[in-house]
Parts: sequence; structure tokens; C-alpha cells
Amino acid sequence: MNANTSSSGFTTSPGPPLIGALLRVPLEAVHQRMLDGLAERGFADLDAAHLAVFQYPGPQGARPSELAARLRISKQALNYLLGELERLGYLERRPDPDDLRSKRIALTRRGGTVVKVIRETVAELEREWEAQLGPKRFAQLRTLLEELNALA
Repeated sequence: MNANTSSSGFTTSPGPPLIGALLRVPLEAVHQRMLDGLAERGFADLDAAHLAVFQYPGPQGARPSELAARLRISKQALNYLLGELERLGYLERRPDPDDLRSKRIALTRRGGTVVKVIRETVAELEREWEAQLGPKRFAQLRTLLEELNALA
């Protein structure tokens, strides 16, 4: 047994990071920058869990069941988040004009401002990354990520 093998025979050294890990670290940086930017602009009552609801393309006009499916979370978990965001004044659940048994999500003015702040904050981070990587390499990164998104 060598230093990288446990008594059960499994390798303890994880090896080089796989694509998930390489994508996770920049995504975590984006989320932290969003939270910092929101707090600086007076939205300190939002936390990381709330960011899921605001993620692109946003909740505006979606049915809660559709949004839960898009976010890959349970309806119960989403309804909890929507309840918090509604209580904090970021959105409302309004009757669906096409199906009175259903609701649609409507951002309030405060919720719309959050979306604007998030987009401005992420655009600023993109400019920083572009300066660090160079315009050509950053454009390549964006193109490759767009291609991967189209495949998913």
C-alpha cells in the first residue's frame, strides 16, 4: 500500500480537478461578488439561497412550478424562498390570467432593482476577468461556455 492508497484500496489523492471543480470556483466568485454588490447597494437582506430565484433569465412571469423545475429544486423549497422574497418586498405571486388556479411571479420595483444590480455587478467582474485574461482569451472563454450551455 502506498501513501496515496487507503487501507480499503481506494486512492486518497483526488488527482487533478475535473471540469465541475474548474467551473465551480469561478461560479462561487460570481455569487460572492453578487452578494457583496447587493449588500453595498442596500440589499443585505438577501443571501446565497435567494440568488437562485434571480438567476438568468429571472423569475418574472414564471409559474412557481416552472421555476422550481428550471432551478432543479423542489416546489416546497421554492415556495419557501418565494415566501421570503415576497415578505421582503422583492416579488409578488399574482393570479395567472390564463389559469386562475395557478400563480405567476411578478417582480416588484425593488426586485427589478436587484436584477439590475446583479447584472451590473457581474458585468464589472467580467471586465476584470477580461483585463486579466486579455480580450481574445476572454472572448474564447465566453464562446466555449456558450457552446457548452447549448449542449446541456
